[in-house]
Amino acid sequence: MSTATAYCYHCGRNHPIDEMRQLVTKTGKRWRCIKSIEAAKASREARDNFGKRVTADNKSESQSKARITLNATQNAAQ
Repeated sequence: MSTATAYCYHCGRNHPIDEMRQLVTKTGKRWRCIKSIEAAKASREARDNFGKRVTADNKSESQSKARITLNATQNAAQ
């Protein structure tokens, strides 16, 4: 299994290369994860659920990073 990763422009996360496909878009070649490709092929409801799940994951990760940064800043000020 490869340890190299690529950024998925669709879901906004890094995935191992073996879970990705390179697609040609209007702006050039881009990496996209297989999960997002499969979700797009499914029904609109499945696609929307996938998008909501990815959005929630990204929001949670962002909030966690913000809390860590805030705590580090507060601890440094003390």
